[in-house]
Amino acid sequence: MKIDSAMVLAAGLGTRLRPITETTPKPLVPIAGKPMIDYVLDALAEAGVEDAVVNVHHLADQMEAHLARRRRPKVQISDERAQLLDSGGGLVKGMKLLPRKPLFVMNADLFWVGEREGEPSNLSRLAGFFDPAQMDIAMLVVRNEDTTGHNGKLDFSLGDDGRLSRYKDGLPRPVVYAGAFILAPELLDGAPEGPFGLNASFDRAIAAGRLFGTELSGHWITVGTPDAIAPAEEVVARFPARGR
Repeated sequence: MKIDSAMVLAAGLGTRLRPITETTPKPLVPIAGKPMIDYVLDALAEAGVEDAVVNVHHLADQMEAHLARRRRPKVQISDERAQLLDSGGGLVKGMKLLPRKPLFVMNADLFWVGEREGEPSNLSRLAGFFDPAQMDIAMLVVRNEDTTGHNGKLDFSLGDDGRLSRYKDGLPRPVVYAGAFILAPELLDGAPEGPFGLNASFDRAIAAGRLFGTELSGHWITVGTPDAIAPAEEVVARFPARGR
């Protein structure tokens, strides 16, 4: 399925990355010379996304100035300076700036490297996997052994049919949420206007048998603390960018 719009969740405070985030918003912290959000936006552009909404709160002026220089995808700002809305509330507000159709939703500070040359990108594969007839969410997931910077928490169990369930000890194919999914907007109909997290929406999709996942190709990186920057940069150095 062609997915040409996206919401990037970028309004968090980045408290665990202090003191860096006292002067730089977390999505703009460079890893191997490239702001984290640019890894995300570049992946969206490669997948054919034309329009993206990015929400801002902490050091929002810096975010807006950086994003104004982007040409692909075209970026609109969802301003949360007055109130931080958490992942769910921020998504509900930002989606109002986009057409009502399935869209990518991504975290601005989670990214990956090492996709195989000559094969479809992770997001392109996710778009091909998404089937609105049977899915409310199609989520990109990753094996714990293919992560750097993660705390080891296992989020879901991936079934043979692609369905995801909450992970419990002993369940097969444990995976980690990779910070990217495709959403059927109807799932959030009736959601509150104020702050709320997305976990309840994930659970609602699980209860309906409509949360599916596909495994990430390559290596996934999260940078939660200053000490995590050097390991992340070592991983980026091991995997050349696609097209080089």
